[in-house]
Amino acid sequence: MNSLRMILTAAALSAVAAPVLADEVTYREDITPLFENHCAACHGAQSPYVGEFDEDKDRYVEMNQGPRMDSYADLIMFVVYPDTGALMRRLDDGSNHPEGKPGNMYEYLGEDASERERNHATFKAWVGGADAWNLERWNDVTKEQLDALVLTY
Repeated sequence: MNSLRMILTAAALSAVAAPVLADEVTYREDITPLFENHCAACHGAQSPYVGEFDEDKDRYVEMNQGPRMDSYADLIMFVVYPDTGALMRRLDDGSNHPEGKPGNMYEYLGEDASERERNHATFKAWVGGADAWNLERWNDVTKEQLDALVLTY
C-alpha cells in the first residue's frame, strides 16, 4: 500500500511540475528574440559597451544608442551588477513606481498595451518573477532580492 501511495504521489508531483518546467523563461528561447525585435536597434552589437557609453553618454544618446546589451553577459550587468536593477527600472510598467510611472524603455516593449504587457511579463519571469523584479540599485538591494534572481540562460 505504501508503494502505491508513493507512486501516486510521485505521478501527481510530476504532473504539476511538468508545466512549470515547460513554461520556464530562458535567455536563449525567450529573451533573445524579444530583445532582437524591440531593443537591438539601440542596444545591439553596434552600441558601445557600458563603460564607453558612460564616458560619452550625451553623444551616444544623440546618436540614439544606449549601452550594448546584445549578449547574456552584457544584459545581466543591468540586472545584477554593476548596474543593479537598471533593466527593471527601465522596463518597469509603473506598478513598482510610487507614482505609477513606467520606466523610460517600457514603451518600446511593443506596438500596443497588450504586447507591452506580454513582453514585460516575459522579462519579469526571466529575472525570477515578482520577488526578483525590483528597482533597487546595488547599494540598496538586499541579499534576499539578489537570491531571488533566476536569469536562466
